[in-house]
Amino acid sequence: MLLKDKVVLITGIGPGMGQHLARIAAEEGAKIAICARNKERLDGYAVDIAKAGGDVIAIPTDIADEGQVSHFVDTAAQHYGRVDGLVNSAYKHVGFKPFEDADLDVWRASMETNFFGTLSVTQKAVPHMKAAGGGAIVSVNTMANRKPMAGEGGYASAKAAMAGATRMLAQELGQYNIRVNSTFMGWLWGPGVQGYVAHTAKAQGVDEAQIIKGITRNIPLGVVPPDEECAKTVLMFVSDYTKMVTGASLDVNGGEFMTP
Repeated sequence: MLLKDKVVLITGIGPGMGQHLARIAAEEGAKIAICARNKERLDGYAVDIAKAGGDVIAIPTDIADEGQVSHFVDTAAQHYGRVDGLVNSAYKHVGFKPFEDADLDVWRASMETNFFGTLSVTQKAVPHMKAAGGGAIVSVNTMANRKPMAGEGGYASAKAAMAGATRMLAQELGQYNIRVNSTFMGWLWGPGVQGYVAHTAKAQGVDEAQIIKGITRNIPLGVVPPDEECAKTVLMFVSDYTKMVTGASLDVNGGEFMTP
């Protein structure tokens, strides 16, 4: 098992890649603590994972609230006795609006979750990783920083800040045997993109297959990368197979964009 006996915290457990991160981590032998804002949905995922034999605790958490973050991390550490890994998957997309028309308070809200919220969880997890003799942190980033889309500046800017912080944290935390990496996701075939495809096809009066063809035209592997497969790549950074990798940014997109 790739993550056997590791204690892994995972934020942002939702209907997309988040639920796959949790399920696969448990299947790979990790003891997991999961969080999200939606308690009912979070508890449902935890029940399913437990029924399949996984070791999981679920703690409703808004990562923009420092008190809730402390409760999540400390509860997980007390329950399992240690923290070995952290997957920062929680995010907040603030919509599409040209910068000239943007409300900068919306940009600030994006920073609170996507940047400061992620840093808050990371900062609270670090002492527990130090006590365990090391650990691995991976933050899920976005193609919005590789292929900018007009109107997405509020979200992309917060994620760009996180990319810079990842490199700095890798430099600072390496002395404690704590690795810090990030994955830059492209299109993800899950509920979000499926909804987009259905809506766009209806609006244009065409088959969904035509919309998908337009997306995959620029993807060398010829498919919209499935949530589940992308989750496996994220979790690789928590495993011992990447013990000598830190400060790295990996594009996970089927080849749609290739960073030199």
